Amino acid sequence: MNYAIWSLIFGVVWVAVTGAFTLPNLALGTVFGAASLFFIRGNIGTTPFFLRIVPVLSLVRLFLYELMMSAIKVAMLVMRPKMDLKPGIFAYETTLTIDSHITLLANLITLTPGTLTVDVSDDRRTLYIHAVDCSDIEATRADIRNGFEQKIREAFGDPV
Repeated sequence: MNYAIWSLIFGVVWVAVTGAFTLPNLALGTVFGAASLFFIRGNIGTTPFFLRIVPVLSLVRLFLYELMMSAIKVAMLVMRPKMDLKPGIFAYETTLTIDSHITLLANLITLTPGTLTVDVSDDRRTLYIHAVDCSDIEATRADIRNGFEQKIREAFGDPV
């Protein structure tokens, strides 16, 4: 699909999100969509979208699952009479190399209850993550590596 069609699709999404179904609002959303595409044009791969739809949906499904499970886990931790938590910050070495993919990983981690990406190293190889419970950091690292990071690589083709 070309950029004009994508800009129009973003415009329709904008109208749906804002709830103002007017022609000027559609035009504004289309302009925002075109501007967004302009800024990320270097990070858009050459793989056709229809070939990436299944891996992207798999990433969305994983995020929704992790969101639900983490919310339940945090709620159970908070409801305990004695909160036996070991909060802390740990370093996570990522193998992702493209800035937008690293940003997506950091945001998915932050959006998951109980974790927060605090910082990214200057060389963009290490994410510093705060977790409500750091009792098993290696398991958390493995979950991120085998979950979000793998799905991002599958969906967007980040080279190893």
